[in-house]
Amino acid sequence: MFRKITAFFIPAPKLETGDELRSERIFVAVLLISALSNFLGINLALDIDADLNGYLLLINGLVNLLILLAYRAGLSKPISAILFLSQFAISFPIQAWLQGGLVSPAAAAFFLLPAIAMLILGKRAALFWMVISALLSLGLFLLESTQGTPVPQYNVEKKELFYFSSILGTNITIFIILLVYELGKSRAFKNIQEKNEALMNTQEQLIQQEKLASLGQLTAGIAHEIKNPLNFILNFSEVNSELVEELQENLHSGRTEDNVALLKDIQVNLKKIHDHGSRADSIVKSMLKHSREGGGKMELTDFNALIKEYVNLSFHGMRAGKDPINVSIDLDLDPNINTLLINAEDFSRVILNLCNNAFDAMRQKLKENPKNFQAKLKIRTLNTKNRLNFEVEDNGPGIPKPILDKILQPFFTTKKGTEGTGLGLSISHDIIKSHGGKLTVSSILDQRTIFKIELPARAHE
Repeated sequence: MFRKITAFFIPAPKLETGDELRSERIFVAVLLISALSNFLGINLALDIDADLNGYLLLINGLVNLLILLAYRAGLSKPISAILFLSQFAISFPIQAWLQGGLVSPAAAAFFLLPAIAMLILGKRAALFWMVISALLSLGLFLLESTQGTPVPQYNVEKKELFYFSSILGTNITIFIILLVYELGKSRAFKNIQEKNEALMNTQEQLIQQEKLASLGQLTAGIAHEIKNPLNFILNFSEVNSELVEELQENLHSGRTEDNVALLKDIQVNLKKIHDHGSRADSIVKSMLKHSREGGGKMELTDFNALIKEYVNLSFHGMRAGKDPINVSIDLDLDPNINTLLINAEDFSRVILNLCNNAFDAMRQKLKENPKNFQAKLKIRTLNTKNRLNFEVEDNGPGIPKPILDKILQPFFTTKKGTEGTGLGLSISHDIIKSHGGKLTVSSILDQRTIFKIELPARAHE
């Protein structure tokens, strides 16, 4: 019920946004509770013959309601809050003077000003109104020092009832306001948890989508790569079948002088079948590793061989996909790099992503300048004393500075529609950081873009 009442006073445009309206609900609740406590206090004022205090309480309650209606009609929250607190700051000194000055319950309630300001406007406002509260107390003190202590404008015989009721009412009001605040905070925390869980689920789905997209490009390259060893296996199998038939004929006819040579040929062919079968098996394992969720172990890996394999797979995947382009690939791999302690499953994703992005960029430039542009991709590795460098350079259109500053942010993409999730480089960046490395990007418009990975020397073996 109270929630519906507070919702009534919140401006319609804010309710239509569907955002969490915790601060607005707390603001409205504070004004409603203040108005209610003022109206309830009128009866006490009449009982103790404090007519002027009763009129002030009535005016305060009505002003609170008018501020709420103005807020609902579109008056900004800061202005509404300032009006409410100002009315507080004007009314309380008057009530304190009518009740006997600094020793009255109204004077003791000055501390409510900064507390309420904190609830409805925040820390800075609380500091300001704390100063105002102190100045009001000082002003009342100086006024009493010069004018003397005022005579209470109520039946002093009912002083105990007045003080008890005032203190009890103030404490109940504070308790209710804090209760509203805590309930609002609990709901807000619950909403944040739910939104965070939904965001994490969405992020996991997008990451998986990015991995599947990368897997699709990888599969196209693998289809091309696996075709060669399978062709060899088929050819050598057919040759072996013919050699076996010839061997059988020799055995039936009693001619055995050529059988040793035939058996050697068969053995050589079987060895080639085994080698090409192993190559096909290695390619399939690479695909299976790439499709996993991650969590692979750090293992000693032939880094140059890994780069050759996945650059080649990315190239053939691009050639087998939509809008293939001709690209000359320059591999400048440092022969001093033997093995590297890395997670090959994850790092293969980095290589594929950087190559795929380079192909996309060069395709864009080729569409803009089809006659005078030759796409070139340079892959470099360099083993130095302190680090290992791995660079991917393309001669595409380059990256403008505003985009360059955001390119590693999650979900940032320049691709249109559903062509990209904006997670490829972000995932690659995270993988590189998990290896203790660093990814940097440099670019010159219409000339080149270089993605540089630096891995620490401790990763070398």
